[in-house]
Amino acid sequence: MTLTSEPELLDTTALADPFRPQLARIASVTRETSDTVTISTELPAAGSLPQFVPGQFSMLYAYGAGEVPISISGDPGNPDRLDYTIRSVGAVTTALITRKVGDYVAMRGPFGTSWPMEAAAGEDVLLVAGGIGLAPLRPVIYHILRHRSEYGRLVILYGARSPKELLFRKELSGWSKSPDTQVLTTVDYGEPSWRGYVGVVTKLFNFVSLRPERTITMMCGPEIMMRFGIRGLQGRKFPDDRIYLSMERNMKCAVGFCGHCQMGPYFICKDGPVFTYGQMRHWMGDLREL
Repeated sequence: MTLTSEPELLDTTALADPFRPQLARIASVTRETSDTVTISTELPAAGSLPQFVPGQFSMLYAYGAGEVPISISGDPGNPDRLDYTIRSVGAVTTALITRKVGDYVAMRGPFGTSWPMEAAAGEDVLLVAGGIGLAPLRPVIYHILRHRSEYGRLVILYGARSPKELLFRKELSGWSKSPDTQVLTTVDYGEPSWRGYVGVVTKLFNFVSLRPERTITMMCGPEIMMRFGIRGLQGRKFPDDRIYLSMERNMKCAVGFCGHCQMGPYFICKDGPVFTYGQMRHWMGDLREL
C-alpha cells in the first residue's frame, strides 16, 4: 500500500474560536502512580465533547494556576468522555491532578496532527513508549483493538524508571491477552519483587520479531529515548517514513501564533505533535554520534 509521507494534519482553523476554552466537569479521577493521575472529563450540560483522533492534545486550564498542553489518553470510540493522563511537574499540572470529581477545568482543542491510523491499516504496528509517553499512544491501542481485523500484529514496548512508575498496569496485562498482540515492559531500576526486564526500552527490540517492510512504528517518550530508538530501528532497516514521533516543546497558544514551540521550520503545536522521522531528522542531530 502507499504510505503518506507526513502525518494527517487537522485544520485548526475549523474551530470557531481556538482561543476560547470550553468548561468541562471532572467525572472520574484515577491514580496511576504517586505523581500521575488520569482525569476523565465530561460536559456539565447537554451537548457533545469535541471529537479527537489519536495523537491530538488539548490545552487544559486550571483556574488560578494557568494552562498547559496535555495529550488525550482516552478511547476515541467513546464520544462522551475525554481522558487526560497528567504527571505533576509544575504548578499547573499539580493543580490539575489535585482536582476532585465534580470540579471543573477549562479546555481548548483538540489540536494537532494525529497518529497515522489510516496509513497503518493492514500493517503491523510497533508502539515504543517511555514513561508518560504511553499516554499519547493509548488511544492508538484502543482504536486498533476496537478495529482488530483492520490491522496486523500489534507490538507494544514500554519502559519506565521503576515498577512503581508503570502506567495503566491492569490494561497492560489485558492488552497482552488480545489476539496477535505482544506487550513487553522494562524498567531502569528493578525491585526484589520485579520479575520483568531491566534496562532501557530499546533493549526490548532484541526480544521481538520485526518486519520493517510491513511495520509502522509510533514512538513517544523522552527525546533521548526516541533518538536511541530511531537508531535501533535504523539498524534493523526501518525506513524513515515508517517511523512516527510525537514531539514535545513549550506549547502556549496551540495554533502556531506565539512561536514558543518552533523547531526549525515547524511549529510543534500546529504542524505536529506527530511527525515522521524524515521531517525531524535534521533537527534531532546526527544519531550516528550516539
